[in-house]
Amino acid sequence: MIDIAFPKPAFKIKEQKDKEYIFDEIRKQWILLTPEEWVRQNFLQYLQQVKSYPSSLIAIEREISLGELKKRCDIVVYKDAKPWMIVECKEMQVKLTEAVLKQILNYNISLNVSYLVITNGKETYALGLNDRKFEWLKEVPSF
Repeated sequence: MIDIAFPKPAFKIKEQKDKEYIFDEIRKQWILLTPEEWVRQNFLQYLQQVKSYPSSLIAIEREISLGELKKRCDIVVYKDAKPWMIVECKEMQVKLTEAVLKQILNYNISLNVSYLVITNGKETYALGLNDRKFEWLKEVPSF
């Protein structure tokens, strides 16, 4: 497991019709603040502020095709104009099980990235592709 020190966020949050929304700086729109969205927004802040990932190279909820199925990756980071990392976010009470790992591995069939990350905000795991095999990493790679 990777220990993440999340930076102090400066989120814009509003309430509308008894629901909370958070402004997503990358998508430039208000998003319903679900438990999973909270994890995603905090992890995005970590990638940008701590790991220096440029926001212009981050896609959120990128649609991919798995055969006839359409799926959405929570976060895809690009490098050299190609997908480089996939991040799968779960809400805090969701355990990061083998099923979550299989989910992101399936996404990688379509994107073929170098790094996979799964997080629920409390636990984070990362895999790096090394010599055609994924290995567990001790930290999220810097950009």
